[in-house]
Amino acid sequence: MRKPTPTFEQGDIVKVPFPYTSRPTRQFRPALVVSIDNASSGLGLLWVVMITSAENRGWPGDIALTELDGTALPVASVVRTAKIATIETGDAIRLGQVPPDARQQVLARIADRLGLSS
Repeated sequence: MRKPTPTFEQGDIVKVPFPYTSRPTRQFRPALVVSIDNASSGLGLLWVVMITSAENRGWPGDIALTELDGTALPVASVVRTAKIATIETGDAIRLGQVPPDARQQVLARIADRLGLSS
């Protein structure tokens, strides 16, 4: 019997294997879902951007996550908008969600990076 495809929403924080390769050693890391409507596409894929500790060296385009309520993140973190990946939904586990203002900042930064902002 086939397992149902998990569904995720834009703004969900998920735990994913990283690096996302077939290497035998994997760590699980948090990431932010930036794609929408993974269930209706039938592909079973998510676009995610990596989340890392705010103590790490900053990169251009990082968005700070200082409000941790509801995120399941243990420490202040940043969304690394330069590190986007496509993953299979079956490899993701939902942890929490970012506040709407942080989600909008991330999406605006990605749109700008792709040349989609007006």
